[in-house]
Amino acid sequence: MRATRRGGAAEVLWSVVIGGVAAAWLYSSQIALPGDLADVREDSPADPVAPVEPVAKPAYPRFAGHRLRRRGWVLRRVLLFADAVAFVAAVALVDVLRANIALADPVVWGFGLAAFCAWVLFAQGYGLYLNDEIQAVRPTADDVPGVILLVTLTTWVGVLVLNATEIAQPPMALTALFWAFAIAFVLATRTVARAALSRRFVVRERTLIVGAGQVGSEIARKLGRRPEYGLEVIGFLDDEPLHDPLRAADEGPPQLGGTSRIEHVLEAYRVERVIFAFSRLPAREQIELFQRCMELGVQVDIVPRLYEVIGSRMQVHDVEGLPLVGLRVPRLSRSSRLLKRSLDLTLSIALLVVFAPLLAFTALRIKLESPGPVLFWQERMGAEGRRFRIVKFRTMYSDAEERKAELVHLNKHTEDGPTMFKIPDDPRITPFGHFLRRWSIDELPQLWNVLRAEMSLVGPRPLILAEDENVVGAGRQRLRLTPGVTGLWQVLGRSDIPFREMITLDYLYVTNWSLWGDVKLLARTVPRVLQKTGAY
Repeated sequence: MRATRRGGAAEVLWSVVIGGVAAAWLYSSQIALPGDLADVREDSPADPVAPVEPVAKPAYPRFAGHRLRRRGWVLRRVLLFADAVAFVAAVALVDVLRANIALADPVVWGFGLAAFCAWVLFAQGYGLYLNDEIQAVRPTADDVPGVILLVTLTTWVGVLVLNATEIAQPPMALTALFWAFAIAFVLATRTVARAALSRRFVVRERTLIVGAGQVGSEIARKLGRRPEYGLEVIGFLDDEPLHDPLRAADEGPPQLGGTSRIEHVLEAYRVERVIFAFSRLPAREQIELFQRCMELGVQVDIVPRLYEVIGSRMQVHDVEGLPLVGLRVPRLSRSSRLLKRSLDLTLSIALLVVFAPLLAFTALRIKLESPGPVLFWQERMGAEGRRFRIVKFRTMYSDAEERKAELVHLNKHTEDGPTMFKIPDDPRITPFGHFLRRWSIDELPQLWNVLRAEMSLVGPRPLILAEDENVVGAGRQRLRLTPGVTGLWQVLGRSDIPFREMITLDYLYVTNWSLWGDVKLLARTVPRVLQKTGAY
């Protein structure tokens, strides 16, 4: 699409108009700033927890009185705006680098608008907007396959239309350039949009948990630790709440009564999401509760039974209308192992080259700071029960093992059953060792283990032999894959993850492995390291 550059003033005018419309649209979407939530809460009853006589199947309309739009509603529109910005940026960059597009030409604007409408239809059908409302947590990495597919489809449909209507005949190089820029910009703007909403604005979904047992309490704790998810737990409903020793009566979200009060609680607290996390209600009554919530326009999430073995790659199929959940065999085919090993070799060699100066400086600094070896070697349990010696930079004083017994009382993990030995601000760690652990630099020598095929870049946590003895039953499936430098346990909490939960995460990783899953975990490891949470 080549023409003479003209209409500079018109382009500026168009930019001002579009910017004004976008600003007005975002303002009308009622994105909440911190002061807005206080006004909303003032409208709630003074004592919504007070006992209320059950009413037989009260009929409430949808909560049209909400002062805040649903979090998913806001996210969809912000992502739509982000996509529009991305495509405009891609066209502008192509114009600057290779083309001379008549941006003030009404035909160009009409075609661009039609092309973006096609993108919106494709993306809506694929779920690139709807998934953010349904899923409590959706990183941009999950959008990558869909974005690549739909940008490819939109680009080539656009080229066909341009050639068929003789508006233009863009060369292959120009088309490929736009395609690459569009993919990069769509992913970048979606990442920025989600980050801005979670940090700059207060877009919270008030969330009610039905089931006040250990599973419900665990969900509340996980959501409380991750405010960026945007879910604010306002309390629990349960007819027979179980005492959870990990949650004191005066801590965490309150118990709001029995399930007969669900409509009253939904209206009083303007709840937008309900999570059903096991209760002792009969199945028929639970299904009725689901339907009552959905009739009120509330998003419903259900924690499945046997959730410990159900992962993201399960297959749901049906037999005569009866849904069945298919679980994958926890083993990798030869081709999958070859792909995983290829990724390990390629990235580990590249990382060793890139970090070579840092590795040399770290080794010198450790040697100068305290007596003892630069590297720390320890026997760990590897794949298929084969032992190996893991290597790290030494971060502790030479007498650390001898002092372990006197520091047992400082162990962070005090839960019943098997635990790991983790001490925040461990006095056995050297000053430079604290720095290495905060930034996970002490883990870099494990790339040598990866080259030797003793470890993988992504995999189950490599356990010491004493910890491995406590892994029994289905948890032993974790040994079917090579232990990893990072993994689910790393991106979800690192040292803060309890032992039992870590074993469950490893099992889910093994039974749901995919190459793309490894790539996503590697990408999620970078911000987790930069946040320095759970690193001690």
